[in-house]
Amino acid sequence: MPSVLIVDDEANILSSLQAALGREGYQVDGAGSLAEARARLSEAYDFVLLDVSFPEGSGLDLLAEIMGGAPETVVIMMSGHATIEAAVKATRLGAFDFLEKPLALERLLVLMRNASRTLMLAAETRRLRAAWANPIVGRSKAVQHLLREIERAGPAPARVLIEGEHGTGKELVARALHAASPRREMPFVAVNCAAIPDDLIESELFGHERGAFTGATQARRGRFEEAHGGTLFLDEVGDLTPRAQTKLLRVLQEGELSRLGGNRTIRVDVRVIAATNRDLAKAVQAERFREDLYFRIAVIPISVPALRERADDIPLLVEHFVAQVARETGRRPKKFAPGALEALARHSFPGNIRELRNLVERLVIMSPGAIVGAEDMAAVLPRAERAPESPARISEAVQDFERRQIEEALAAEGGNMTRAAARLGLERSHLYKKLKKLGGREG
Repeated sequence: MPSVLIVDDEANILSSLQAALGREGYQVDGAGSLAEARARLSEAYDFVLLDVSFPEGSGLDLLAEIMGGAPETVVIMMSGHATIEAAVKATRLGAFDFLEKPLALERLLVLMRNASRTLMLAAETRRLRAAWANPIVGRSKAVQHLLREIERAGPAPARVLIEGEHGTGKELVARALHAASPRREMPFVAVNCAAIPDDLIESELFGHERGAFTGATQARRGRFEEAHGGTLFLDEVGDLTPRAQTKLLRVLQEGELSRLGGNRTIRVDVRVIAATNRDLAKAVQAERFREDLYFRIAVIPISVPALRERADDIPLLVEHFVAQVARETGRRPKKFAPGALEALARHSFPGNIRELRNLVERLVIMSPGAIVGAEDMAAVLPRAERAPESPARISEAVQDFERRQIEEALAAEGGNMTRAAARLGLERSHLYKKLKKLGGREG
């Protein structure tokens, strides 16, 4: 539910508005002074109802502070002695509207609903523009097949499981599915399940009430509530804890949830699109993932091809990334010589599209000439790509290097796997796999 902070030094107005908005389903807090309001605004609120006059100062000053730090907040000014000058100044500072006291509750509720709708559409427009600023580039058969699947699955209400290796662009596929759906005007909310500590994942997904756990000083909506009416993208869904899997299954079955520490049932209408780099069918057989949840999320499976399966697209992708990096850095675009493109085509790209993008950015910035040649490429590609002889010795050297890097990161982070993975630029699940492959610990 949307959160509201009411700031008014008149106790009767404060209590009556809190009660009225609470009955309408809003999560409401109150502040009787500007100082108390500033303390509460360390937390984010969707709405602030703000009086103009206070014994210690003007609410317009607080309005300016809110707009400077959280311009997406809807601030509605209130005054029992409204003047045209105050209303004009409030509007220029960013207030959504200006109401005279005594407030007409029905008008206030209509105003808040309209504000929510307007801001939701604006936010979603920005999200969709950001999503399609990086379109799915490629003409290979594998990409054409992927685009046809998106075109067919997008308009359907069915849940989708996107499967693919790290760095293949699974979130881009999810955003394309959302943009092709009837929910395109509603929120798209992305959650990386592997990047959230196990003890926080339930709060992140389902929200929590004040006092639900140590440090929960404010109630908080979860990602399901934020995605209400739209799409929730659960990346690396295979990393969910057994308890979180059980709660997710209930939400998918019943269409409702309860926040941590709360008893109130909240209805949600969300299309779930999940993604994984794991083989979830094997995880089900190994009893690491719930079978009933797997069948709930994998109604339509879509596989995203690895870059080595669409090597014909590398020249197009290089051209796309060169233009993108040039725009971002203000540099002149560079050409990649045929020898450089051939070297890329021979590379196995374990990091897929993400790795290619990083290589292009490095070369655009660091190569001295206007043309990136084979010698520039040889300086950045892994040694195994440049010297195929002695593969066993090279593999052993690479493993030794990786082992040292992981050990140093774990030591620097006091053995914390999540922070060590972040330091190394890896997903936590990827770090576990590397440790297992290298003979290190798994827990």
